[in-house]
Amino acid sequence: MRKILARIAMALEGVTIAFDAIRGNKVRAALTISGVAVGVFVVVAMAAAVHGIRESFQKDLDEFGATTFQINRRDPSSPCNGPDDCPDRKNPPVTLDELHAIQALPEVAFAVARIGNQTTMIYRDHQLKGVGYDAYTTDWIRTDRADISPGRSFTEGENQSAAQVVIVNDTLKSQLFGDSDPIGKELTMEGKPFTVIGVFHTKAGFLKTLSGTGPDNPRAIVPMMTAWRHLSVYKRGINVAVMPQPSVTRDEAMDAVTATLRSRRGIKPGAKNSFYLVGEDRILDLFNQFFGTIFLVGLTLSGVGLLVGGVGVVAIMMISVTERTREIGVRKALGATAGIILWQFLVEAATLTTLGAGIGLIIGAILAELVNIYTPIPASIPIEAIVVSLIAAAGTGILFGMMPAARAARMDPVEALRHE
Repeated sequence: MRKILARIAMALEGVTIAFDAIRGNKVRAALTISGVAVGVFVVVAMAAAVHGIRESFQKDLDEFGATTFQINRRDPSSPCNGPDDCPDRKNPPVTLDELHAIQALPEVAFAVARIGNQTTMIYRDHQLKGVGYDAYTTDWIRTDRADISPGRSFTEGENQSAAQVVIVNDTLKSQLFGDSDPIGKELTMEGKPFTVIGVFHTKAGFLKTLSGTGPDNPRAIVPMMTAWRHLSVYKRGINVAVMPQPSVTRDEAMDAVTATLRSRRGIKPGAKNSFYLVGEDRILDLFNQFFGTIFLVGLTLSGVGLLVGGVGVVAIMMISVTERTREIGVRKALGATAGIILWQFLVEAATLTTLGAGIGLIIGAILAELVNIYTPIPASIPIEAIVVSLIAAAGTGILFGMMPAARAARMDPVEALRHE
């Protein structure tokens, strides 16, 4: 117990001496602290952003449905920079006939097709260019989880008859109609009249914000067949969201959809699929790969900051050892061992870098709170990032402080006492 108390007392003494060193070497100490603070800030800011984005991303996927999966013409993880490096361009598009065949499967609760584009929307003297719209089949409301008020969604009859009806989001309603009720009013899309039948409210999420379909962007929804017959949509760009029956696993539903599409497309046994099924786990993997790369870049930048701080530690500690040579001699003459001297100087070095880490954490927390307030991303600093940052900062102090601390520990007490 005495040894533990003695160690604590020495640690506190080392902290006190470290603050004295900061006051005595303000410029060098500022360099050390700022270097570590920048390094820690980068890690914390990146961790907060990625953690928040991942939470928002996961929430989007959960609302979409844990067992729901998508049917795409192309592999979403493969880049397409040109026809030579994009063999998926040869894949046939998902057709509406294939959609109907999938909807008829006993393993499938519902399947929703989507296609989108941009156009100019006009209401009286108000004109908005580049407004995005989505064309859906009737069950779209079950995957988007959007609320419609006032008004309603379109019916299957309106979809099949290609009725020129449209649902607008809050932002589009505000920009085109102001405070007036838009229900029943006509706006123009590609020179054709569309009657507004509803206003939909969608929640902000990372996926929607990233794709431009979030609530902050003006957006509209029309029936699939309406877009097919009356609007300029890229008909080869259809993708389908499939929700399995509650009693059916996602893999069983995927197998049923795969068998149906392969049969309809005449794909021979052993041949590669000409379509891609993408589940929540695949989307999450793509997310982790993308942001994992970004986080590695952040760690590299953080390492540079810690290196700057480490060099500052060496400079300050060398000066501290030189200035306190006589003090070291007195301590050794009174019985202090090399281990005690080493411990004291390492505590002093770790204090410097940990102080920098604390400043970096505070700045990172302020930034995370600003992101929370001004963006839809629920940024938050994970506990692991705080612990790792403090350990890394203290470790940097110990690592770079080892050389001057060892120099102090090896001093001959007689020579040290003679030092002027």
